[in-house]
Amino acid sequence: MVSLNPVPQRIDRLPACGAADAPALVDRAGTLTFGELEATVAAMAGGLRAMGVTGGDRVATWLPKTRAACLMPLAAARVGAVHVPVNPALKRAQVAHILGDSGASVLVTQESRVAALEAGDVPAGCRVVTDTPDGAPVAAMDGDTDALAAILYTSGSTGRPKGVMLSHANLWLGAVSVAQYLNLTPADRVLAVLPLSFDYGQNQLFSTWLAGAAVVPLDYLTARDVVKAVERFDATTLAGVPPLWTQLLEAEWPATVAARLKRLTNSGGALTPRMVRGLRARFGAADLYAMYGLTEAFRSTFLDPALVDAYPDAIGSAIPFAEVAVARADGSRADVGEAGELVHAGPLVAQGYWRDAERTAARFRAAPDWMASGGMAVWSGDTVALGADGLLRFVGRDDEMMKVAGNRISPTEVEEAVLGGGEVAEAVAVGLPDERQGQAITVVARAVAEDAEVLVRARLRRELPSFQQPSHYVWVEDLPRNANGKLDRVAIRALAVQGVRA
Repeated sequence: MVSLNPVPQRIDRLPACGAADAPALVDRAGTLTFGELEATVAAMAGGLRAMGVTGGDRVATWLPKTRAACLMPLAAARVGAVHVPVNPALKRAQVAHILGDSGASVLVTQESRVAALEAGDVPAGCRVVTDTPDGAPVAAMDGDTDALAAILYTSGSTGRPKGVMLSHANLWLGAVSVAQYLNLTPADRVLAVLPLSFDYGQNQLFSTWLAGAAVVPLDYLTARDVVKAVERFDATTLAGVPPLWTQLLEAEWPATVAARLKRLTNSGGALTPRMVRGLRARFGAADLYAMYGLTEAFRSTFLDPALVDAYPDAIGSAIPFAEVAVARADGSRADVGEAGELVHAGPLVAQGYWRDAERTAARFRAAPDWMASGGMAVWSGDTVALGADGLLRFVGRDDEMMKVAGNRISPTEVEEAVLGGGEVAEAVAVGLPDERQGQAITVVARAVAEDAEVLVRARLRRELPSFQQPSHYVWVEDLPRNANGKLDRVAIRALAVQGVRA
């Protein structure tokens, strides 16, 4: 088991955590040992340096789970650059926004993805590379662990994705924390199915390597692909989001394959008691870890597997290196059983939003003086309550964010896309409960064109990734407004519920 060490290191030192001849990355192409991992990262860093990449430059990757995608976070860090992973499911307009907003100087991608881009999508001065960078090896070196190492883009409740700034210390201590409470060992093989642009998807690489274990990156199309990968690679650990667990519970699992999994970890949405029972029945040999977090602080809580059966509705207590508390609207400490805002303090708190002082000031504020950590805290916007049993429980989300298949989605982004073609005059997107996806996007709208729904659906299939596609449309003559003339989202949500049920 990894021992807790509060002294952070630079993230590109991860290859030194495993035995040189031990497997570090296993995929269809074969196995990279930790020694080979170090050599490959060093050569990739040399390739970046040969391109002129230097300290502070942003290096973006828009790739599936190739070896380059897995290793670029370490290679970029080794030359002092900042890694910007772009979700491979995003379409060109969203990629263009991230490239422009981050000021990327290099985009590492594939020829097929370059062909999907249009003039102006890649900002001036950004070099597009479709080969894995390679050059004279660059060794890891000491440096400032508070330096920026990554920008992870996450949807905001009022617009386009915003970049969360993470330091070497944030990433390193997050890896130590997870590896420790999951009890990862060098014998483990972690099947990495989550997107590498997702904070926990990225952490799966880091925490696995910090423990000296092997990661198995997998892009899957069906639940059957995951079953086959567990069998083929003898995976011991699998992380997922609730919609994936639903699919995996519906899939056929040979008993001997299901028994190989020692550890299941959930994030990106709460497990239902029914789902907990299903996972416990199917994967009886596996410990089940329920977790809660947000990109701005990575991970806040986990529920010890020994408590999952008795308290399936709980999100647990603070992970190592995190201090979490429940605050009232006035900033005072909430009583036991009293709902309030979850506040996260400590060294896992990110550095704010990239080039967005206004939104940074709204989310990142001084910790209440009654919290031990002090310093900057993330005021999550999520409502929780601390039970008499010492466990936190999620109550609700204060903002209007939707969570579909583990992806945080801005209603504004969906609304702008729906309105972008002129077929619709007004539109509001809301998330309604859905057993398979967690939430289903429902759009309440006033149409302009005949056959508006057919036209909009066809256009959005070209413009938005699958997880941002609305599931339902409810068409109305007028959208409700409040006394100030603004759209009344509470009344609109009621229309959405009524329309879906009709």
